[in-house]
Amino acid sequence: MRYRTVVACLMLCISVSASGCITEYTDSDNTNDTHDNEVFKMIDLSNKTILMVIAPSDFRDEELFVPKEFFEKNGAEVVIASEKKGTAKGMLGGTTPIDLSISDADISNYDAVVFVGGSGIKSHKLYENEAYLKLATDASSSEKVIGAICLGPMVPAAAGILSEKNATVFESGTSYITGKGARYTGAEVTRDGRIITGIGPHAAEEFARTVSKALTPG
Repeated sequence: MRYRTVVACLMLCISVSASGCITEYTDSDNTNDTHDNEVFKMIDLSNKTILMVIAPSDFRDEELFVPKEFFEKNGAEVVIASEKKGTAKGMLGGTTPIDLSISDADISNYDAVVFVGGSGIKSHKLYENEAYLKLATDASSSEKVIGAICLGPMVPAAAGILSEKNATVFESGTSYITGKGARYTGAEVTRDGRIITGIGPHAAEEFARTVSKALTPG
């Protein structure tokens, strides 16, 4: 069973820090085991490919691993991209291999792009990173589903994608996205057409479900 303790922490939302989506977390055996299939098997994502974009370090663990598991359990292929290939470490100690560099990502290969949050969004200034901004812009112009959670919405906001759109974000990113023209909702998850935003790690599963529904209209 993977991330049983993560989900418990998401539900309890024990503590949140304004510096980057902090919630208490433990993975006691450090195995990253999987939930039972029944937990997530609800939406057919077969033949869908989702690009999940993370910071080179200090991505928010639950915001990557919980949606990734949700997408894969429902049949999607998930590809993880960052500044360069290798291994990235999350804020809570989880690690993940990076499948490709952002600069090598071809948006035509994906049905959705999801920007994962965490303090790495700010420490690496991803909202000023041309490769990340280009990916967001390409996804928008290609009419792909765009998801962003926690501080992740700062990237599409910087690309101008959230202007005049309803959106939510982690508290410390509010002034940034509103300064880029977003209409801040403060909701756990907000959908405005093809754009889905989430407020933080405790909303990770609802966020994943909303992205999935956007990929399967009707």
